[in-house]
Amino acid sequence: MKRRTFLQSIGVASVGSLFADARLAGAASRLSDVARRTTLKRIGLELYAVRKAMRADPERTLAAVRSAGYDDVELLWSFKNFDRTTAQVRDSLRQEGLKAPSAHIDPNILLNDWESSLNTAKQLGHQYLIAAGLPAESRKSIDVWRIWADRFNAAGAEARKAGVWLSFHNEPDHMKPIEGQVPYDLFVERLDPKVTRLQLDVGNMTMGGGDPMAYLNRYRDRYWSFHIKDVRADRTRDTDLGAGIVNLKGLLAAVPDIQKKPCFVEHESPTDEMAAARANCVYLKALEF
Repeated sequence: MKRRTFLQSIGVASVGSLFADARLAGAASRLSDVARRTTLKRIGLELYAVRKAMRADPERTLAAVRSAGYDDVELLWSFKNFDRTTAQVRDSLRQEGLKAPSAHIDPNILLNDWESSLNTAKQLGHQYLIAAGLPAESRKSIDVWRIWADRFNAAGAEARKAGVWLSFHNEPDHMKPIEGQVPYDLFVERLDPKVTRLQLDVGNMTMGGGDPMAYLNRYRDRYWSFHIKDVRADRTRDTDLGAGIVNLKGLLAAVPDIQKKPCFVEHESPTDEMAAARANCVYLKALEF
């Protein structure tokens, strides 16, 4: 074989080898990406999503929630746990194999026998007591947000001594400026992260005009609980998971140690509460991120 022909054949072989190596590297990368994907290991339901059913028959509803595939529930103390005592709620959860990592509370509880509330939280196995908003006067005065942030810090310090975290849940109107300031931003900046944590409702953030991914990036180490909710394109209300505009896959993938942080499905206004709860659980169990 002539030298030129030989060198050409070597060159072709080398180029072919390079393309083969690139294809193999690409395939390996894709396989590695697939291997890195995961799904939520535990899925919870915010019981507000089935509030009508809970009012009618709490025990039967909890059984249906468990049967739908949920591992956890978030209780609603403001509903007085649907007219059940602490012991009854605890026993019902145990019977169904459900856990309640958290409960939503009226913020005024912080001002009235907070120590008793912390004891109740421990009896029910709560890690978090989460205030879902502030009193009505907070809608008009930014100073009210400052006052409540200081109250949260004081109550949060007591909660930590009891082994519980005090947390705050965002509502859509928390993004509406008051006196030129976004109240949620001021509140979070004033909270002490050593004694308080945050629950991010991705749907509420979206409906309020905020970007849940931007807030997750800003306060990445402060969000320890999540409401998984999708939102219609017009941002007026929530909808079935996967049917709206919220990037659920991207958000879940961006949360550090997501498997250690309670995630609760919440669809606030479905036509059929339990049907929506079942469908949303199926969707979320299958969602890879």
